[in-house]
Amino acid sequence: MDNLYECCAPGASFKEEMIPVSNNVTVRIITFTPGEKNNNPAIVFVAGWISLIKGWQIVLREMTKDFKIYYIETREKISSIVNRKEQYSLESIGRDMVTLISHFNVDEKKYILFGSSLGATAILDCCQYLEKNPLCLVLIGPNAVFTIPKWSIPVIFMFPPRLYLFLKPIIKWYLKTFYLDVESDYAQYAKYCRALDAADPWKLKKAALPLSKYEVWDLLEDIKYPTLIIGASKDVMHIPENLHIMTEMMINATYLDLETNTLTHSKDMVKEMRKYIDQLTPP
Repeated sequence: MDNLYECCAPGASFKEEMIPVSNNVTVRIITFTPGEKNNNPAIVFVAGWISLIKGWQIVLREMTKDFKIYYIETREKISSIVNRKEQYSLESIGRDMVTLISHFNVDEKKYILFGSSLGATAILDCCQYLEKNPLCLVLIGPNAVFTIPKWSIPVIFMFPPRLYLFLKPIIKWYLKTFYLDVESDYAQYAKYCRALDAADPWKLKKAALPLSKYEVWDLLEDIKYPTLIIGASKDVMHIPENLHIMTEMMINATYLDLETNTLTHSKDMVKEMRKYIDQLTPP
């Protein structure tokens, strides 16, 4: 079980809910409320693929000092309740987010869409359907494409999820050997290992194939919201070169490099986010 008290600043509180986004999908939402009321925009928080909230404790403790947060555990997370016939495509995750934002009943330009990795990409995808405009987007390492090795596609297709226990060490070895700079940021590897240990193998299998075909490029030029893209130049898994290209393609985007995945999950990142928001809001 998550210790959600560890995600709260002093005086902040939380509420857990299971909210239906369709007839066949229900997802877990955690609403964090700061101890004192203020006029800050709310944050709609969408973590990455199979990410655990534990990996965001430092960030949430800092944010909950003065931001109300709607933390969304998307449909591929182990907490969701999903009919076996449903899909786990990024487009379906984006549609879930549109439904949830409407449910939260946030006001025009009074909320921020904050996401990481797949969650950040889902934010980009859902922008075309939003009914109320956000103040801005804050995106950590959004994926323009999902680099799933071609050799792994038939393995994923044929491998029974019940044997995931035997496949998991191979995935961890592959991440450590070919994808992650463990010398610069071992904490990122440890975090991914915890997420893999907690993942639902049935959902992983169904999500991997549609993600391998997804690209966000065609959507970028139409997104006009102020956007802060936060990258980590030593995090090759999120392809830093693509983040620069995405920033250039978007009309109103700014890029910030925090070097490592650990720093993008730190108090320093929240401080940079606050600076960016302050530029967009009148004193």
